[in-house]
Amino acid sequence: MLKLSQGELCVKRKAVLISIDGLGDRPIRELGGRTPLEAAATPTLDMLASEGVVGLVDPYAPGIPCGTDVGHLCMLGYDPADVYSGRGPIEALGAGLEIFPGDVAFRCNFATVDHDGKVMDRRAGRIRDGVAELASHLNNISLNEAVTAHFAPATDHRAVLVLRGISLSPHVSDSDPGGNNEGMAIQPVQPLDTTDAARRTAQAVQQYLTIARDVLNQHPINKQRVMAGQLPANAILTRGAGIVTQCTPLQDRFKGIRCAAVSGEATVQAIAKMAGMQNYTHPGITGSYDFNGDLKASAAIHLLEDNDLVLVHVKATDLAGHDGQWARKKTLIEQVDKMVSAIKANIHPDTLIAITADHSTPCEVKEHSGDPVPAVIWGSGVRADKQLTYGETACSFGGLGRITGKDYFHILIDLMGFSQKFGA
Repeated sequence: MLKLSQGELCVKRKAVLISIDGLGDRPIRELGGRTPLEAAATPTLDMLASEGVVGLVDPYAPGIPCGTDVGHLCMLGYDPADVYSGRGPIEALGAGLEIFPGDVAFRCNFATVDHDGKVMDRRAGRIRDGVAELASHLNNISLNEAVTAHFAPATDHRAVLVLRGISLSPHVSDSDPGGNNEGMAIQPVQPLDTTDAARRTAQAVQQYLTIARDVLNQHPINKQRVMAGQLPANAILTRGAGIVTQCTPLQDRFKGIRCAAVSGEATVQAIAKMAGMQNYTHPGITGSYDFNGDLKASAAIHLLEDNDLVLVHVKATDLAGHDGQWARKKTLIEQVDKMVSAIKANIHPDTLIAITADHSTPCEVKEHSGDPVPAVIWGSGVRADKQLTYGETACSFGGLGRITGKDYFHILIDLMGFSQKFGA
């Protein structure tokens, strides 16, 4: 499509930006020293790489592991130092909770703990069924010092806690012992500075967690889970405290660009909302292993009719990395390849396709790492390099070089025709 811009004829093109969550990995002995991506059968991704330009992306900075929230902020061209104050407010936005200035929000997990308070499973067996019912009994609870706790479910085992009251602070420690730390006790929540606000907030969180333990232990859903041999969701873990922040919407940053997102994961939905993107989801579009690639492809194709940029997010690959399941991650990547094929076959020939990830989740680490992620941009007018496959090693020799997530997004925006000149 042609548009006039500052007296000049400017070509505008649409793009699909595909985020394969946790895609990056490290060599795996059982795969002959290849990563799950390099071992997977990915004819479509390889074709895009052979006809496009590839490179490695450090979502935030080299060697710095980042979360899904920070990784997607970078992927959409934001500087987290300007707009990020903790994951809690982002999760709250994604879960549909209202959050106001002065509120402190926490990212939460339903978890399984033993009688001594030691964490047996940080995700309560990846519980999904019944979480809304459990969450309803943890919402709107009055705490000491006129603090009210608001609680809502997010995606699967995830949830959100918002504390509302006078003089609260996000400067408190996590109760979550962290990834790969099953067997440790729930951590006491401590103020991280000497202010009265931090003290009040830490005490309120600690009080809430005690109430939650009592409520969850008595709930019929958890009693049924125990009888069925399943892990009960009998505790809440908190982390990522933060206060609300504002992002300048993408349409205000880039000449009215129209943007949408397809995701079944609350964090990415929240980032999209912060960026002013239209959110599309569906019961069949999940943030778990059972993602429906055909449904996501159809949604992306439909959204491109009225939008310039469509973000398509797949969470399942990240879950496989966290679970250390390299064979499953390889299979999931092959499913993503089929999804990309369906998108490519049904979009306008001038539409760009960009594929990258928010971070690496190596199967041997079972957690986010600071390894860069592979990236590709394909389409008419893209300067192709000489790489033939889409993988961590091949991308290290590509024409994009090694860049940040923010740089990658700006390159895509420029190819779309939405960038603005710097200088006269």
